[in-house]
Amino acid sequence: MIKYEDRDYKDIPGTIVFDLQTCIKGYELNKFCDTLNTEEARQAFLDDEEEYMSRFPKLTEEMKDGVRRKDLNYLLDLGGNIYYLWKIAATLGIHMQQAGATMNVPPVTTEEFQQMMLDGGRPIEGNRSIKDNEEKKNG
Repeated sequence: MIKYEDRDYKDIPGTIVFDLQTCIKGYELNKFCDTLNTEEARQAFLDDEEEYMSRFPKLTEEMKDGVRRKDLNYLLDLGGNIYYLWKIAATLGIHMQQAGATMNVPPVTTEEFQQMMLDGGRPIEGNRSIKDNEEKKNG
């Protein structure tokens, strides 16, 4: 089996493809996030995050740390699916532009993110290949 790190799409900057390996890696995290579908669960999470996370003994300490820090990029790296991770952001009242701003590399303000989107999104230059970027930097 080809490891995720060896996949061609790993060379695209800022892109995490949710493939089978990622799915397996993040299964418990995504199960946890899916529970935030109910008002009761969302309120329990907001009332006491630690107690709520303790209900999921298979969550790793890394996953719990990412949830504590609300670090969506870190949680993506741990196998989180953006559609499930969005449940955390929505529960906390974070809107899409705020999440996008914090997930940008490097992070930007919400206003900067909104303007970037109004201007057509991220520039293509520098966002096609990690390998090409390294070669340009070193060559």
